[in-house]
Amino acid sequence: MVAKQSCHPPSHYAQITRLNRISGQLEGIKKMIAERRYCPEILIQLKAVRSALRSVENNILKGHLEACVADSFADRRERAKKIDEIKILLDKFQS
Repeated sequence: MVAKQSCHPPSHYAQITRLNRISGQLEGIKKMIAERRYCPEILIQLKAVRSALRSVENNILKGHLEACVADSFADRRERAKKIDEIKILLDKFQS
């Protein structure tokens, strides 16, 4: 479990546009399935959604590293907590 830490997280508002686009892609995939479209066409769209989600995930992680993690380096204990937090996150990304 990732512990909540005190920091001033960056705005991830720009990711909402990307998430809206992903939501539209998912709706398109549902329509493709309902229309019984060719399997490889559906799979290509699913891959595009996975890639887009990874991009959002990476952008949020980068923002966290640049803001909360960087800020924690002034305090030794806080820095250790943030490093542990990142390790836990990376473990979750692999599963």
